[in-house]
Amino acid sequence: MRERLPLWLQDSCAVRPRAVAAVGVVLICAVGFAGQQYWSARPRAVTVPAVVAPGALPAAATAPAAAPAQGAGAGGVGGTAARIVVDVTGKVRDPGVRRLPAGSRVEDALAAAGGVRPGADTTGLNRARVLVDGEQVVVGAPAQPPPAGMAGGMGPASGAGFGLGPGSGPLSLGSATVAQLDGLPGVGPVLAQHIVDFRTARGGFRSVEDLRQVDGIGERRFADLRPLVRP
Repeated sequence: MRERLPLWLQDSCAVRPRAVAAVGVVLICAVGFAGQQYWSARPRAVTVPAVVAPGALPAAATAPAAAPAQGAGAGGVGGTAARIVVDVTGKVRDPGVRRLPAGSRVEDALAAAGGVRPGADTTGLNRARVLVDGEQVVVGAPAQPPPAGMAGGMGPASGAGFGLGPGSGPLSLGSATVAQLDGLPGVGPVLAQHIVDFRTARGGFRSVEDLRQVDGIGERRFADLRPLVRP
């Protein structure tokens, strides 16, 4: 029957060696790819990590991360703790400029200056008061005359400044009581309370200019109070 077919049809149906080789290569590649996929998808054993009791962890692993330093205050740099600079003078063993951590109190400044000298008058010195950057702490300074034009203008309690003795200089806005502020000219009990409330809300006075922000103190009253007080 094959011999009766046309020659062109016989050539088309003939199986040549080159065609057999090509088909064989394709089959080998298909079998190899199928085997690789089967091997990759095979089930694998998984090792379960050991459970560690909380008590077995080292202290460094269980300790919480250190809290960041409080807001970069005056003198704070990058990740270092904020610091303040204060001037401790008067009757202390080692007067001078001291750099202390932010939030330090007058007692810390006195300790950094070697402590108060024996016999120094610390009346009116609030050792628990929080310090602000740039202030001066004076211990046991002698009484100073009031500036010109202020004779008799200050009450008997108006001189209690940063540790000064009674009647010995400008009044400290950072530590004065309502009664002491009431003794300033033009300041009554209500305005004195406003000043204390402002100090509490702001964490102290950084400069005398802050008095302008207190409710009830205008330009004229501020001009009268400026030479009588300090931060």
